[in-house]
Amino acid sequence: MYYAPCMHQYQYQLQYHYPYYFNHPMYYSGGWPEGAISPDELEHLNRMAFSQSLNGTGKDHGPHPYVVNINEASKENNTYRTALWTGHHLQVTLMSIDVGDDIGLEVHPTTDQFLRIEQGRGVARMGQNKNKLTFEKQVGKDSAIMVPAGTWHNVINTGNVPLKLYSIYAPPHHPYGTVQRTKADAMAAAY
Repeated sequence: MYYAPCMHQYQYQLQYHYPYYFNHPMYYSGGWPEGAISPDELEHLNRMAFSQSLNGTGKDHGPHPYVVNINEASKENNTYRTALWTGHHLQVTLMSIDVGDDIGLEVHPTTDQFLRIEQGRGVARMGQNKNKLTFEKQVGKDSAIMVPAGTWHNVINTGNVPLKLYSIYAPPHHPYGTVQRTKADAMAAAY
């Protein structure tokens, strides 16, 4: 059974970031019903909406339902940190770390964190004491880093291109709608 989106394309472009579906089955018969958006068109519109949000205000799409190609979103992001989606129990941020720079040594006492590298390479360091980081691993594209709450950690870009990644915080760590264009902006807003 296939549920086809049935809403006017222009209404979607102007108002919505995700399609609504009628609650009745539609069977694919070689063509799309009048007014429906094909999966390819939907992907294109979502990509356009995301690019506009990154180049504009950096819209946080939470806590509403939202779907994005996280690999592309991470690679397209050029800000140090942008909150992509903030819900009640978790938050997704995009990060871009300049060549030779790092996230910065930090600890989140009550927040677990997941980071996934989409481009570049670096080193992940962690430990229970900020002066003694006993865990160190090389990371690169497709690496996943899990940081338990209360663990000091840092990720350093050792490559020759910006390190592009996304991070998931549970519970959310940054204010809704956070956009920090540079690391200096993030340090100035330390909360």
